[in-house]
Amino acid sequence: MTARAFIKMHGLGNDFVVLDARTQKLRLTPERVRALADRHAGVGCDQVITLEPSEQADLFMRIHNADGGEVEACGNAARCVALVVMEEREADQVLIETASGVLSARAAGADRVVVDMGRPRFDWREIPLAEPRDSLHLGLSLGPLSDPVGIGMGNPHAVFLVADVAAIDLARYGPVLEHDPLFPERANIEVAQVLGRDRLRLRVWERGVGITRACGTGACAAAVAANRRGLADRRVAVVVDGGTLDIEWREDDHVLMTGPVATSFRGELDQSLLP
Repeated sequence: MTARAFIKMHGLGNDFVVLDARTQKLRLTPERVRALADRHAGVGCDQVITLEPSEQADLFMRIHNADGGEVEACGNAARCVALVVMEEREADQVLIETASGVLSARAAGADRVVVDMGRPRFDWREIPLAEPRDSLHLGLSLGPLSDPVGIGMGNPHAVFLVADVAAIDLARYGPVLEHDPLFPERANIEVAQVLGRDRLRLRVWERGVGITRACGTGACAAAVAANRRGLADRRVAVVVDGGTLDIEWREDDHVLMTGPVATSFRGELDQSLLP
């Protein structure tokens, strides 16, 4: 069995093991994903990303969370993958197919990429929720958290707007809310603090991962949620634990996410970690 090359990348600390399966097929079991993501015995990451062929875009991006489950969307991973492909092709734009649709991305300066994350979804069936609810006021509470905004960004989000994100024990409340029966596919849980009309502070409990230093779709969801509540403008800087993402909810309803991309290192997987 031959070794398989990988790239370790991150977007503001949200980190990925990127595997190229465009010419050599790769079938990852949940057990293998967990082994790769293990920060002590594997490479270590929040998500394992595989690049695969696509008939409607430049490539298909498959996303597995650290717990082994496959998910539909990851904004930070989209920026990383876009940079890989643009550098390969010496191009400044790329189309990426995901399980939630096709994303367009383009270069935005040195090691920065902007991704069109598409339209946010507010219908309870599209988020999805287990039952009809007003997505602007989900009617959910736990401890100091209450009244979240529900948003689908290709994956489900519940955004709690709070006075101080530092006062929230996200490690305590995040996993409980992630698995609330209201969310049939679980949910990403955000706590967002409005610092100004153009600036938010955000912390994220990501389903299947835990607390992450950055979450691209979460930043988009938080920006949209704050605007829907009348608390922020349509263009904001979202400060996450790992840095800052620039989010713009355009008048055509598309959400643009701009942020940095970094390559940590390249290597080859030991045979014990190969499928």
